[in-house]
Amino acid sequence: MENNYYNLIDQTFEFPQEGFEVKDNQLYFHGIDLMAIIKQYGTPLKLSYLPRISEQIQKAKVYFSTAMEQYNYQGNYTYCYCTKSSHFSYVLNEALKNDIHIETSSAFDIHIVRKLYEQGRISKDTFLVHNGYKRDLYVQLISELINDGFNSLPVLDNLDELEHFRPLVKRECNVGIRIATGEEPQSNYYTARLGIRHREIQDYYMNVLRKEKHFKLKMLHFFIDNGIEDSLYYWNELQKCLRVYCDLKQECPTLDSLNIGGGFPIKHSLADEYDYQYMAGEIVRQVKEFCEKEGVPEPNIFSEFGSYTVGESGATLYSIIDQKKQNDVEWWNMIDSSFITTLPDTWAINQRFIMLAVNRWDSTYERVNLGGLTCDSQDYYNTEAHVNNIYLPEFRRNEPLYIGFFNTGAYQNALGGYGGIQHCLIPSPKQIVVYKDENGKIVSELFSEEQGHKGMLETLGY
Repeated sequence: MENNYYNLIDQTFEFPQEGFEVKDNQLYFHGIDLMAIIKQYGTPLKLSYLPRISEQIQKAKVYFSTAMEQYNYQGNYTYCYCTKSSHFSYVLNEALKNDIHIETSSAFDIHIVRKLYEQGRISKDTFLVHNGYKRDLYVQLISELINDGFNSLPVLDNLDELEHFRPLVKRECNVGIRIATGEEPQSNYYTARLGIRHREIQDYYMNVLRKEKHFKLKMLHFFIDNGIEDSLYYWNELQKCLRVYCDLKQECPTLDSLNIGGGFPIKHSLADEYDYQYMAGEIVRQVKEFCEKEGVPEPNIFSEFGSYTVGESGATLYSIIDQKKQNDVEWWNMIDSSFITTLPDTWAINQRFIMLAVNRWDSTYERVNLGGLTCDSQDYYNTEAHVNNIYLPEFRRNEPLYIGFFNTGAYQNALGGYGGIQHCLIPSPKQIVVYKDENGKIVSELFSEEQGHKGMLETLGY
């Protein structure tokens, strides 16, 4: 068998697979001709394929509706998008086509909410779940939404938070309580810094919240940092949460919703497999069985999906501009940007993404490291989630080589400081939005040019 890059990928993974296929030795991502995009816009660039956002939302809705039908579950399911995953207008506009609701994390999120309402993309009936530690401005803006008749639900993060809302809120509103969940055994601490301890929640409701005139407890919020996964840790924490919910429900008739927080994972390797339908079914089954045993109605289920919503819509494309041989065994392929600035999770938390060559799939391959343009020794990428090495088509100076990192649509722009000052003044790359027109044809448009020096100088005060 020929020792080329295509055969390497084909032997290593089940390939092609959803979202990835090769035609004429060039990679297509969700049907997008990536080489055509590169020829039109150049590299580096970030790409957002909007239809994938809607696909993910609709899949999740089917997973939960199927599970609820299977187990004759009496509660409803509500899908919320976590805006912190990506605040870009094109992301929110696409997501909101799918009858979803919104979770916010900070004061400036509320200005986005107001803008979306002005544009007619949400209504006052849209659920607005307000998480995070709430300083004065955040409290003020949430209170204004409540007073204006929006369906805002602040989730109380600590025992003192309600005192900040009390003088500002002038009408009845629903609130939630976030449970401080236990952390995984390998964590550096035992309990999440956010939320209220299990043992304090019942007393807090009985002694404070049930006496309130304007505030009614509607939701218990359960959040696991690592998201929804089939692990003993996750199921144990869910059971603890259900114990708190059922005990509270016995005393609080207005409590009717459980926010399972966290999110479904996305693919970070072509080898990843995750049974979403099984997980949705198991959550629904466990919640129903626990509540039936305790004699309380099963709650409405809310989910907050951020990375799951937008992550798989994103791709980041680079050119290999040079190769350096630093010793007998280490070859460095240099990209035309920086990992620290464009994919900061690869540097900060050692996150792996799906990485593939865009062109030259018929070429022989070699083992390489990938290096970024900054002078920082940490600006590199040298392992994949499935193997300890990176393999790419052989570098040839007279044959351009392009690579892509995929499912990068969540968090990277915000963490990388989009539009601001980045490490070594490496500019933010072009942003391309890809969608389907009314005839189903894939089209692209430029959202933003590569960052220029004039904007940087203004930010720096020059």
